[in-house]
Amino acid sequence: MGGLRKPRKLYLAGKPKKVWNKQLLQEELQLMGEYGLRNKKELWLARSRLLLITRRARSLLSMTAEERAPLESSFRERLYKLGFIEDPNVPLDKILSLDVRVVLERRLQTLVYRMGLAKSIHHARQLITHRRVTVAGRRVTSPGFLIPRDLEDKISLA
Repeated sequence: MGGLRKPRKLYLAGKPKKVWNKQLLQEELQLMGEYGLRNKKELWLARSRLLLITRRARSLLSMTAEERAPLESSFRERLYKLGFIEDPNVPLDKILSLDVRVVLERRLQTLVYRMGLAKSIHHARQLITHRRVTVAGRRVTSPGFLIPRDLEDKISLA
């Protein structure tokens, strides 16, 4: 991993431990087709993002109630602003049960397709990489950009 262009990997533990697990390979392939991912590294990045969220929720659950109260509300509010949860008053048990699809649904590529700006999920990726999509007036060229809830309605074609 030592070059200047790729100094370190960005995913933590998204890469599977057992490489030839047929069921896991089929699930990954289905998710890649459904969300138009280029390679499995993009899926592993989403899994590592979800892993960080669940680790934080687990650490909050292990605290006492008076220690947890101020931290828990800010944690839930941040997840709500990012769009990972629908209600800012969701219990931590629901946050622990989140799926990788929640993270994949917040990607710019997926939102462009869901909004109807592209004919297919792959067309959405092409529009983004060819600088045809703007978010709040700025061109974004990364299909994996996670869109917060407040910028969701500011996605448009350039």
